Amino acid sequence: MISRKILCILILLSLSLNTIHVLADDSDNKDSDDKDSKKDSNSDKKDSGSDEPESFLVSCGSENEVEDSSGRKWSPDSKFLNSSDFSSTEQLNKTDPTLPSEDPYKSARIFNATSSYIFSVTTTKRLWIRLHFYPFEYSKIDPAKAYFSVAANEFTLLKNYSAFTNAAALTMAYIVKEFSLTPSTCGKLNITITPSPQPEGAIGFLNGIEVIPMPDVFKTTPLVGFHDQTIEVQNTSVQTMYRVNVGGDYVPPTEDAGGNRTWYEDGGYLIGSPNTKYGVISDADRNNVTIKYDGDEYMAPEAVYNTARSMGPSPNVNLNTNLTWVFDVDANFTYVVRLHFCDFELELTNQRVFDIYLNNHTAQEGADVIAWTGGGGSSGKGITVFKDYAIYLNDRNNGNEQIWVALHPNEKSKPEYYDALLNGLEVFKINDTCGNFGSEYPVPVRHYSYSEEFLEKTKDECKLGDQDTDDN
Repeated sequence: MISRKILCILILLSLSLNTIHVLADDSDNKDSDDKDSKKDSNSDKKDSGSDEPESFLVSCGSENEVEDSSGRKWSPDSKFLNSSDFSSTEQLNKTDPTLPSEDPYKSARIFNATSSYIFSVTTTKRLWIRLHFYPFEYSKIDPAKAYFSVAANEFTLLKNYSAFTNAAALTMAYIVKEFSLTPSTCGKLNITITPSPQPEGAIGFLNGIEVIPMPDVFKTTPLVGFHDQTIEVQNTSVQTMYRVNVGGDYVPPTEDAGGNRTWYEDGGYLIGSPNTKYGVISDADRNNVTIKYDGDEYMAPEAVYNTARSMGPSPNVNLNTNLTWVFDVDANFTYVVRLHFCDFELELTNQRVFDIYLNNHTAQEGADVIAWTGGGGSSGKGITVFKDYAIYLNDRNNGNEQIWVALHPNEKSKPEYYDALLNGLEVFKINDTCGNFGSEYPVPVRHYSYSEEFLEKTKDECKLGDQDTDDN
């Protein structure tokens, strides 16, 4: 009798679970029916039988598809907008010549109430989200009232944000905010723009949106300053704060290794004595070395590993200084610092060994790139590798903090050369426990398409040219 009762309970439980599953499917179908046009526009590649998840390039405020200077096609945003009742659009007749492309920046959508974009996305891959802002003199936008927040599903990407204030502080024409979000298990991505409560009549605006599936490039990472503590970065979402090509040129999205990422020059972040802070720049081509990837080529393009910055040939100078980069960041967040290495000059271990510091904490003692990449009797020369380190920054300076990345020769190992080396560097902010990236007083993030080193050299050449003109 008891067994029969148990059997009945199990049958009823099974029926209940099936009913819940059907209700969920019906709900999904209803949602799909409500947005047939959006589903069709989001599913072109899926319907065509392609296994590759679809990417979205959206030009906000455009009436038709537009093409940027790199040949990438941007769709009009109306097909993804949940409702246009609380927004308007504006087209510009002219744009700033420093923009990387007129599109998607020559059109904008202005929001006077909460509005959302809806995308059907893969459930198995992380997503790059890029928000493009061009704070120009729009007839429909009062800069003093352009304060708003942006959310993507459960994550707050920007909070009480002013693109006009940030652009003015940085003297930049445009701003791109980039995030990497964990997979959306529901297959939907909602990007919601909400004007701030203050000032009265606040508005939001957007010029462009990118949604690009990406591989999981994050992993469990040691937390610097805490013994045996780690962060499972692969389970978090991150915001890209900085991405620099150390010792190399600006790398546009079209020359990236599949992620449409932008790599900026590093010279503007270097500090130290003018005679030593830039170190020495070298490149693989001059050394007749072909770059070989140790793992996924997606991590960084060859252009990043093809150049490097080292300290220079003088051991006495190097032992009394550091190769140091400084980055402004927001307080009360954990950051991941990713360092890219490729030694295309040396081929034996213990030739160049150095220590890595983050804010005066030892992140890595005795870093030997050749030892990391070599093995099995083969040389690690010209082989790529990257290392991740996490650091938490509390508020000591009213919300404005800095990350110092310093390299110094390791004396203990008695290497052949007292030197240090770096090819590329990225800084990512990890979301807090509430899924928030926004800061009450966000620090403007400056990027350099042309390094301070390049500009100083150009200035000197201009002075020489002026002297030649005067002499004539």
